[in-house]
Amino acid sequence: QVQLVESGGGLVQPGGCLRLSCAASGFTLDDFAIGWFRQAPGKEREGVSCIRVSDGSAFYADSVKGRFTISRDNAKNTVYLQMNSLKPEDTAVYYCAAKPYYCSDYRSPREYDYWGQGAQVTVSS
Repeated sequence: QVQLVESGGGLVQPGGCLRLSCAASGFTLDDFAIGWFRQAPGKEREGVSCIRVSDGSAFYADSVKGRFTISRDNAKNTVYLQMNSLKPEDTAVYYCAAKPYYCSDYRSPREYDYWGQGAQVTVSS
C-alpha cells in the first residue's frame, strides 16, 4: 500500500524551529519529487518547497526561502522539512506529496499523485 506519513508538527513560539518528516512506504522515493504544502484555515493550499529525491535539487517559495530547508535520506525513504525562524503566519496544516521525477510546477497540487494526511504546525506565543 502506497503511503506518505508526516510527523513532527506541534506548537512552537515565534522564532522557534520544527522539523517535519515525510516517510514513504509501499514505494521508493528515488524516482519521485517530494513537495511540501501548507494550508491555513480559509486559505488555498500553498506549495512551499520541493526536492528531487534522486539528486537533491531543491526549490523554495519566496515566503520560506532562507528559513526552511528540505532534505532527504534515501536509505530511510524519508524527506524532511527543517523550519527555522518560524512566524505566526507559518501556522497551517503541512502536507507532503509525491510526483514523478521532477519539481517542475511544484506549487500546483494537481501535479502530485500521493499525499500524506497532514501535520499541524502552530506558531504562537
